[in-house]
Amino acid sequence: MSKYFHSVELDADRCCGCTNCLKRCPTEAIRVHNGKAKILTERCIDCGECIRICPHHAKNATATKPEEIENYKYTVAIPAPSLFGQFKNLDSIDIVLTGLKKVGFDDVFEVSRAAELVSEATRKLIKEDRLNKPIISSACPAVVRLIKIRFPELCNNVMPLFAPIEVAARIAKREAAEKTGLPREDIGVFFITPCPAKVTEIHSPNYTEKSACDGAIAISKIYPALTHAMDHLTEVEPLGNSGLMGIGWATSGGESAAMLGDKYLAADGIENVIRVLEELEDEHIRGVDFIELNACSGGCVGGVLNVENPYVAQARIQNLRKFLPVSLNHLEDGELERMLWENELTYDADIFRLDKDISKAMDMMSQMERIASGLPGLDCGSCGAPTCRALAEDIVRGKAKETDCIFKLKARIQNVYDQLSNI
Repeated sequence: MSKYFHSVELDADRCCGCTNCLKRCPTEAIRVHNGKAKILTERCIDCGECIRICPHHAKNATATKPEEIENYKYTVAIPAPSLFGQFKNLDSIDIVLTGLKKVGFDDVFEVSRAAELVSEATRKLIKEDRLNKPIISSACPAVVRLIKIRFPELCNNVMPLFAPIEVAARIAKREAAEKTGLPREDIGVFFITPCPAKVTEIHSPNYTEKSACDGAIAISKIYPALTHAMDHLTEVEPLGNSGLMGIGWATSGGESAAMLGDKYLAADGIENVIRVLEELEDEHIRGVDFIELNACSGGCVGGVLNVENPYVAQARIQNLRKFLPVSLNHLEDGELERMLWENELTYDADIFRLDKDISKAMDMMSQMERIASGLPGLDCGSCGAPTCRALAEDIVRGKAKETDCIFKLKARIQNVYDQLSNI
């Protein structure tokens, strides 16, 4: 069994080997061999780009099934703020929260409440100068895993605070235990998620041994039942306890705006995120205290498990925020320290290590450089690898051969033809 958990899976029966996915994967985690794609589990960050780009719907995300909440005596839904952007003509988040109770949850706790606490904790840490600047937000798990794999030198710049999901789950479970008197193992806390990366983060967290969240239900899976419940409400409970600051986390720039300063940068979309990280690694970005990065375009409203167009959802979020106070949640004494990561963010050296033997690894590296220099450098993807250098690495690892490159194959065929012609 792989030591890496992933929510993104491949349906080989639907895969046509078109290579669209491998060209868009930010960590070169996909190969196409024998007409089928394969995901390299050690490199995948569950960003969902392959799900977004696959024309044959051969990639999908696994998540908790809604009926699994029945396994617990008491359940709490912790909805992502992006959920509120999925519904038209919504003038109060109370309608959505009440709807969640109608579909089977005993209680709700908005992740946007926890987002306001994380924002306050971040402001406090910046003011106390306790962090390496520029600080990179840890809210997007796909970005955190991207940094671990491609930009390990920036690990120390990642904000060592639990993401709002984890903060919400811990508070929700604690409050539910106090309210019901039930042991925590009988209380199920479920995140209503817009993306597969957050599913993976719950099952295999970077920051702690075990998440307080018991599962994640895709927004797209709960949306039909939730919409039906909302349409048939006879009474709306006053459940909302979030301000515009917390709800704003649903869109790109929302977390940065909550810093209440002007020395910040916000980027969304995996290609833009990589560009920022490259410039940050090269020390080309200066004069910035805080950097917000979202793997999905538009922020969490752009997650592949949403149902609405991200720009429509973004507009709805902005309109909804007009009716809200600035912030309704504040840190209690000692709460900031409880929000700090329990584990350090470290680079997994095994991911790219060619061999455990250093001398053998150096020889393999030399072979790789030699092979790469003989390839055309077009990065066309026709060989089944995303780049010529990736193909060279696969060849050295014994997972591919030089004639997988169509240009090399053509040259060899031409050579054979010329030899036969001279006989």
